[in-house]
Amino acid sequence: MNKKRVLVGSPVYQKTKILKAFLSSLKNLRRNTIEIDYMFVDDNFDDETSQLLAGFEREESKVIIIRGKGLGVYECNDESHLWNDSLMLKVANYKNSIINYAIDNNYDYLFFVDSDLVLHPNLIEHLKIQNKDIISEIFWSQWHKNRPFEPNVWLYDEYDLVPKKLGEVLSDKEMGIRQTKFLNQLKIPGVYEVGGLGACTLLSRASLMKGVCFKPIKNLTIHGEDRFFCIRAAVLGIDLFVDTTYPAYHIYREQDLAGVEAYVKDCEADLAFARQYKEKGNKITLSMIVKNEAGRYLKQVLESLKGHIDEAVIIDDASSDNSINMCRAILKGIPVHIIQNDKSMFAGEAELRKKQWDETVKTNPDWILNLDADEILEKNFWKNVQELINNPDYDLYCFRLYDMWDKTQYREDKYWNAHSVYRPFLMRYQPDFKYIWNEAAQHCGRFPINTSSFPKAESEFRVKHLGWATPVDREEKYKRYQLLDPDAIFGIKEQYDSILDTDPNLVEWDED
Repeated sequence: MNKKRVLVGSPVYQKTKILKAFLSSLKNLRRNTIEIDYMFVDDNFDDETSQLLAGFEREESKVIIIRGKGLGVYECNDESHLWNDSLMLKVANYKNSIINYAIDNNYDYLFFVDSDLVLHPNLIEHLKIQNKDIISEIFWSQWHKNRPFEPNVWLYDEYDLVPKKLGEVLSDKEMGIRQTKFLNQLKIPGVYEVGGLGACTLLSRASLMKGVCFKPIKNLTIHGEDRFFCIRAAVLGIDLFVDTTYPAYHIYREQDLAGVEAYVKDCEADLAFARQYKEKGNKITLSMIVKNEAGRYLKQVLESLKGHIDEAVIIDDASSDNSINMCRAILKGIPVHIIQNDKSMFAGEAELRKKQWDETVKTNPDWILNLDADEILEKNFWKNVQELINNPDYDLYCFRLYDMWDKTQYREDKYWNAHSVYRPFLMRYQPDFKYIWNEAAQHCGRFPINTSSFPKAESEFRVKHLGWATPVDREEKYKRYQLLDPDAIFGIKEQYDSILDTDPNLVEWDED
């Protein structure tokens, strides 16, 4: 296999302990499909730090060290980091020199990384396969002590985190809502387009040859060499992306060194994970949350599951009706574990879902079928389920969900098209995997967010969602979202507003 050549480039002005953690993570970078060389600009004032950098070696890698000019003092304290324009210009020149070296020496990729970051060993390999000309890995920093943690990417100008259209005028409240949505999205593993990025960035050779660089742009007074880089890239027609699968750890202050060990241990656990599976004899455990469902669709849902599932874990979220007795009666003959909440947890859905997960995995399931109490899998699924769960190639099955607007029709329009995407419903439990949850108070997902990395298949078996099927259902759900998410921080306001539409577009459900 012809491995791609990657140059890791970094200007270094750093404290010894921080540099040790940075260099250690560089040595641990995986090189399955790539070869890595390193180019450092030594701008240190501390001889011990320079010696540490000079001693950096890695088998089969070339390490190039250029002595910096040593002009200017970069001040960082417990409050923040202080830059001036002359320092930024100096760093820009260093980075441009690294770009020129990468071009002249025919590297396939250049990876710029700041020397106060600790990286996941899979990072460069992962960024490469995203097939983007410019892509950064996210990390989160408290840029100032009185600020929340914020990302190394932004949308507009110097550091604008508010999605908006050109010329759009927004209230302070609306700007806050949009910014919160954007930041919440960045906490979910994936790849997202952004307007600005820096400090942990993979560049393709194609982008280098088009002319990306950190040279200042004369008619802009915007602050920072990364801004000039991003603006120039956009003008050259190169889109910018951030990946959020393997967040780097930022040692922004010396006190952040305390978190390095835990980060490294998490990385080691991630690498040590060994997928487990059985090729036969797999069983299905139903995982479900119920709350006052006895008079709605619970009987219909459980009857559709009876005889197909092997075990059930049901969280009763403070019901005041006969839901629990109905679960026991219909599922009689299989182990049913019922956990009752004294007080409803639905206002904080992430905590409720985590409790559901924790109680489910206590049973050491083979496969977890996570259904809500108003969802029914079509009959053909059960005719093929054994083939699915005994297939060793997949750990996650995703289905399309149809929002039924009456007994025989589902809704389909701009805001009601859940059936256009595949959502996870059936997952093989991997006991040694480190699961991470989306902490959103609403719409957090039924499985941990990082299970999207499991080997998965998109199945054509469909799920009927009955929760909108009557005017009473829709009225109740509309009121619920107005109460729990009045500003549509976790959902789409236009979709909430359309719940009570009187003449929606409906399509006939067809099932053999």
